[in-house]
Order: sequence, then C-alpha cells, then structure tokens
Amino acid sequence: MTISQVSNAPAISPLSLRERVGSITTTDIISVLKGEVTGLHIKNAFSNEVAEEITKNFSHSPGLKDRRDGVPGQYVGASHYRKDAVNYFADSEDARPFIDMLFGDLIDPVRGIFDALKRDLQHQGIELRLARSDHGQANICRAISWCGSGPYALAPHDDVAQVLCAGSDFEFSTVAENTVAALNFYPSMPKEGGDLRLWSHKPTTADRAAQGVETTGYPYSTTYLETVPYRDLQLRAGDIALIDGGFIHGVTSKSGGEKPRLVLNTFFGFARPDLVLWWT
Repeated sequence: MTISQVSNAPAISPLSLRERVGSITTTDIISVLKGEVTGLHIKNAFSNEVAEEITKNFSHSPGLKDRRDGVPGQYVGASHYRKDAVNYFADSEDARPFIDMLFGDLIDPVRGIFDALKRDLQHQGIELRLARSDHGQANICRAISWCGSGPYALAPHDDVAQVLCAGSDFEFSTVAENTVAALNFYPSMPKEGGDLRLWSHKPTTADRAAQGVETTGYPYSTTYLETVPYRDLQLRAGDIALIDGGFIHGVTSKSGGEKPRLVLNTFFGFARPDLVLWWT
C-alpha cells in the first residue's frame, strides 16, 4: 500500500523563478522556451497610463463577452480552447477589431515584445509569426477577467493538454512537444489576491488521464495538489509574467476594492527548431 501511494503521488519538479523590475528581454524569453527557467515576473514593465487606458477600453468594449466553455470569465478576443480550427480562426478574425480597440493610439506593450522578439530571433535564423490556417490568423493577444468562485478565480490547470489535443488542423499542436509558454500582461489588479500560483508539478499524459483532464488540462483538484509545494507571484498593474505553461498554475481569488483583475494573454513556443508560433 505504501509503495502504491508513493507511485501515485504527483512528481515534484522544482520551480525556477526570477523576479525583477524593468523590461523583459529576448534572453529571458528564450530561457523559458528552452526550459531553463519556469517563470519570470517583471515588475513595472509598462506604464500606469497604458494600463489604465487598456482597462477602460476593456470594460467598455463592444466585443466583451462571457465565456461559455466551462471556464468562468469575461473576455475580448478568441481562445482555441475546446474549438476546432475553423471556429477558432473565424473567432479570431471577428475579434481582431476589438483587440485593436483595446490599445487605440497607445504604444501596445504586447506588440512591442512580439516585434522585438521577432527581430532578435531572425538573427538566429528562427522565424516568429502568428499561427495561421486557410481560415485566418491568430490575434496578438486576448483580454480576460477571470471570475471563478471559491478559492480560485481560475482553477488549477496546465496549458499543454489543450495544445496537445488541438488536432492536426492547428499548426501549433506540435508546440506541445516542447515548451508551451504563457505570456501575461496585467493592466489591472485587485488590492489583494489574484496571485498567479505555480505548483511544482509538470503533469504527464498519464497524470492527466488519471485526473480526467487529458484533453483540457482543467481543472486539477485541490486534493491532487495538496502535497505539492507552490509559489505565488504577487502581481500588480503594469507587471508581466511569463511561465512554462506545462506546470500546473491557477489564479487565487481576488479581494479588496473594486478593481478588476485583467490580463492580456498569449501563448507561444517552438513548433520546429526554426519556427516559433504565437496564438491565443
């Protein structure tokens, strides 16, 4: 019995986290893509003025919708989660003007990182581009305000399962063989809570199957994770977080004041040694 319990316990994978004030660099990003670092927390990475304008534009967006896929939240943009390629890229095309409206005349921090990374990777013979198909092209980001109840605004999950099971119609499905990186920009954060929690566990296909989340990676139970160490990234407006999305992560409940927790999110990773794809 003791041997069985040990073998079924989640395997612990140490977290390697870096935190600092300033800007994110290509070297930082590559360190996560290569699995050298689990996560980065860059504080004060973009200005309060930009953050406040994006938050206002989100709350008044004509493209603002409630999620209907079992993950509570409001969003502007498109998600490939539980969709086929035809519907995802159609949603991306429909949402494109609303994504543009989030930034208006602002200097877009998401596009700024994308363009800088694209230039730097070109010097290494690596192409970076938005994922695409005959049906359209992915957007640069999506905007989400998670609103789950209980201890988590967004329940514990991993980002690999949904990519691994996306299907051959999605060219980015091969990224699941490498590191699926999740890049988050935070225009608005509550006074307390809303932390990004990362557990020291990178589940395998067998782990997901045992937990019944093999196609979604969502949600993992608190019982499954109760023996797994974790770290919380305490985020503020203007911060950026970049993590290896293969590690289980979630968002703690927010409290204190009326400010929403708003995140601009995108995924990217190596589809081939000479190609990095970017999508939402």
